[in-house]
Amino acid sequence: MKIFRTVILPVILYGCESWSTTLADEHKLRVFENKILRKIYGPKRDEMTGEWRRLHNDELYGLYDSPNVVKIMKSRRLRWADHVSRMEKKGRLYSILVGRPDGRRPLGRPRRRLEDNIRRDL
Repeated sequence: MKIFRTVILPVILYGCESWSTTLADEHKLRVFENKILRKIYGPKRDEMTGEWRRLHNDELYGLYDSPNVVKIMKSRRLRWADHVSRMEKKGRLYSILVGRPDGRRPLGRPRRRLEDNIRRDL
């Protein structure tokens, strides 16, 4: 678990503050986290049949007491947005967070923006 917390989690979440994630991306992160946790905790022996089986998600969450990857990502995104909102108004990061680009948007469904993700996280 120490290796997971100190090596794998930082690699997974590197730069997550600026990601514009979709629900499919969040699902992929959860699946990867569950896969790693199943490798760490290993299979479980069933008391009734005596056969080995994989751990279910609720059993994994019972063994692993930290919040899942998606919750960590959302909290980091909100913390970063709060930090940028307190910056000076002329700063480059602040202008990227609240600025509006010139020009027209392409046809079709608009892409999810960082601002949309922050509002959804709140």
